[in-house]
Amino acid sequence: MRHIKIWMGVALLGLLTAAVSIQALSQGRGRGIGRGPVRNVPTTNPSRPTNAASPGRSDKAARDVDRDRARGIAKKLNMTPEELEQKYQAERALNPHLTFGQFIAANVVARNLSAKHPNVTTEAILAGLRSGKSLGQTLQDLGVSEKEAREAERNARREIKEAHRNP
Repeated sequence: MRHIKIWMGVALLGLLTAAVSIQALSQGRGRGIGRGPVRNVPTTNPSRPTNAASPGRSDKAARDVDRDRARGIAKKLNMTPEELEQKYQAERALNPHLTFGQFIAANVVARNLSAKHPNVTTEAILAGLRSGKSLGQTLQDLGVSEKEAREAERNARREIKEAHRNP
């Protein structure tokens, strides 16, 4: 009987030690998967203003970058960079999650597809993005095939890059 009491005491002491160790180890810094902040998610820290289109930069810096990017594409869309920015800001008032890239892509894709698909307009695409759909989903809802939607997005990316290089 005495041996059983000793073994139970040792087992209880072992369990207590394990519990304390686990508690102490859980107080340390995590080093597992998922380190660091999540990217492309605007912060809500009021002391550090950000722009949803460019997290981590001040609004002024983001606007300057957007203006630089807008020069070449605005010319392709028969607008001035100021007009393009005004339209973007107006749409951002309706859809705060809209990025400048999405806005430009909507304009370029609408310009490229409207001859073949008259219902594919910039406003229709932006309405789809406002509802939380992707550009591809929106195009398919507007009657564009999946293959043609992918191709239109690819062509728009290429045109935007080209316009950015040659303002």
